[in-house]
Amino acid sequence: MIARVFGASFVVTIIALVVAYLYAGWSGVALCAILGVLEISLSFDNAVINATVLERMSPMWQKIFLTVGILIAVVGMRLLFPLVIVWATSGLNPVDAMDLALNPPTDGAATFADGSPSYETLLTDAHPQIAAFGGMFLIMLFLDFVFDDSGITWLSPIEKPLGKVGRLPGASTVVSLAALVTAAQFTASDDTVSVLTAGILGLFTYLVVNGLTGLIETEGPEGETGEGSSGPSEAAKAVGKAGLFLFLYLEVLDASFSFDGVIGAFAITSDPILIALGLGFIGAMFVRSITVYLVRAGTLSEYRYLEHGAHWAIGALAVIMLVSVDENIEIPEVVTGLIGVAFIGAATASSIWVNRREASHEEDGSDPRVVESGP
Repeated sequence: MIARVFGASFVVTIIALVVAYLYAGWSGVALCAILGVLEISLSFDNAVINATVLERMSPMWQKIFLTVGILIAVVGMRLLFPLVIVWATSGLNPVDAMDLALNPPTDGAATFADGSPSYETLLTDAHPQIAAFGGMFLIMLFLDFVFDDSGITWLSPIEKPLGKVGRLPGASTVVSLAALVTAAQFTASDDTVSVLTAGILGLFTYLVVNGLTGLIETEGPEGETGEGSSGPSEAAKAVGKAGLFLFLYLEVLDASFSFDGVIGAFAITSDPILIALGLGFIGAMFVRSITVYLVRAGTLSEYRYLEHGAHWAIGALAVIMLVSVDENIEIPEVVTGLIGVAFIGAATASSIWVNRREASHEEDGSDPRVVESGP
């Protein structure tokens, strides 16, 4: 199964490295490989969350996620998105923006000799708005999860009280808006309105896509609801409109995870072609393969707290993005990645410990207790 799931990723990686060599020689290969490894190492939490959505989709939509979805991730997010941001903030048309990206200042300066800003500078200047949009989308995802008290808990002393808070109507929206207003107070005065606008758009996008997905998914082909089932059966997996909205939800989710990665890539190179090859064709392809592997291997059901760990990693990423709205605060990508790895590693270890404890109860014939929370 590993060869079948990851085979395409290895083939795409080889092709991307060859293209990088033809484009920029061995230095291009090195930069492309570094960007790919960076994207994979920092996006495991993304793969886990994607897997929780992908397992609810039909095989057809899973294939679309791996084909059409990867094109959106590469061409849309890693190549066109930075150009659109530069176009929107500077007034340059996409062609001029691409020319600016491919011809940076020769001395690596932030501006050209005539004082005009470089492509990297224009994109970096738009970071507060990008962080506000992505941060609001992700914090809503996190809060909707921890405010739900209907399932098992991992960090019980924290998650159980949060579950009670979630009984209040609109609790996640209220908390998210409070976080956005707080973050906006620390931006430059001329950025406050744009940051608030971007954050509200992120909230609006989450509410619309998530709401439509949930509405359509709960209705069966005859208008019957899928309530009462413990998980998606093959027959009940999302198809049609439900599959489409889940696919759109996944793409927006992936985009929210990608915002900081695209900006952070400029610490390595500002070349949009190498960024698209490294972050997109190599990194995004492997992240999608990991997502599919988690679904087909049943990893989420075997490690019961893995989804919890991924959501806490998302919560940490959302907070980091909102904090980074303040242009005076820079948080290295490695810190973000290590926080995510720590949460997922701890959740995996907790799952293994609980599974072994339950197995030991069964072996010695004692009455095994149903574990509802982490150790």
